[in-house]
Amino acid sequence: GYFGASIKLQSGYTAGVNTAFYVSAHRGKHDEVDIEFLGRTWKEPYTLQTNVYVRGSGREARFHLWFDPTKHFHRYAILWNPKEIIFLVDDIPIRRYEKKSITTFPTRPMWVYGSIWDASDWATDDGKYKTDYTYQPFVSQYKSFRLAGCSSSATPHCRPVSASPYRSGGLSKKQLMAMRWVQKNRMVYHYCMDTTRDHSLTPECKKLPKKKENILD
Repeated sequence: GYFGASIKLQSGYTAGVNTAFYVSAHRGKHDEVDIEFLGRTWKEPYTLQTNVYVRGSGREARFHLWFDPTKHFHRYAILWNPKEIIFLVDDIPIRRYEKKSITTFPTRPMWVYGSIWDASDWATDDGKYKTDYTYQPFVSQYKSFRLAGCSSSATPHCRPVSASPYRSGGLSKKQLMAMRWVQKNRMVYHYCMDTTRDHSLTPECKKLPKKKENILD
C-alpha cells in the first residue's frame, strides 16, 4: 500500500527528539518501515532517516533534505508492494529497497503510526546531544493523511499501489535520475557502508557497490 502524510517539523533546538511516521508489526519478531526525523542542535540541519527493520535488524539510510522542513508542510510517503519498498519526499523517490529474499523483506500486516518521542540515546550525533526539556513543548504537525492499498485480508484481485507510470512496474527514467541525484548529493549514511556493523544480519550488503553514488537501494 501507499502510506503518506504532510508533515511540518518544529523549528529551533530539538536534539534527541524523534518525529516519526511509520508502519509497524510488534507481535512476534519486530518488523517496521520508518520515516524518522532526527532532532537537531542549533547549528545542524534535520536528518531524515529511512529504515526497513526486519526480524530485529535495521537497514537505515539517512539524508539531509534540500529544503527547510520547518517552514512549510511537505509530503512524506512509504510505498510498499510485494517487490520493493520506496520512500518518497514530495513524490520524489529517495530510496528503493528491493525484495531480495523472504528473510530480508517485511511481509506481515502492519499498523500505521505517527509519533514524537525522546530518543536521546541515539537520535542526534549518536546520542552526543540529549533532549533538553527547557525547549518543550516539542510539537510537529501532521495533516492530509493518504492511506491506500490492499489490507492483509484482501483477495488476490486487490492490486497494490505503484509509484511507476508503467504497468510493468519499476521507476521511470526520470524517477531514477531524481533518486540518483538525492543519493549522490543528500545521502549522509547508508547501513551497507557502515564498517562497524555486523553484516551477517544484512546479507544483501555483500552485493552492493562500494561507492555511495552508485547505490540504488
